[in-house]
Amino acid sequence: MSQENIFSAIKNLVSTGISIAQTRLELISLDIQIARSRFIGLLVMIAFTLFFLFFGLVMLALLIVIYSWESDRMLALSLLTSGFLTIGLILTLLVLRSFRTMPKLFEATIAEFSKDRVELDKP
Repeated sequence: MSQENIFSAIKNLVSTGISIAQTRLELISLDIQIARSRFIGLLVMIAFTLFFLFFGLVMLALLIVIYSWESDRMLALSLLTSGFLTIGLILTLLVLRSFRTMPKLFEATIAEFSKDRVELDKP
């Protein structure tokens, strides 16, 4: 094999390696963009949801307490407090469960790297 063919083969090998690396970096970039947009959308939705739910619950609590002011205001306050705390704990458990079941970040990129590794390990 001539020296020219060896240099050509090395050049092709380096070119292929750079192409693979570029593709993987573009895939990582795409994964980051998707994760970021989902996260920002989720944060905005959570903020608005919490604001309106909190405002609605405060207004409901005031309505119930004012309605029962003369008869059983302590009972009304106790029931509302226990109800809000129970719902808060249930929602906390749901949020924690959803964090545990979230898909892994860069899952597609890791899969592609695994495929590359298998291909490179072949004799």
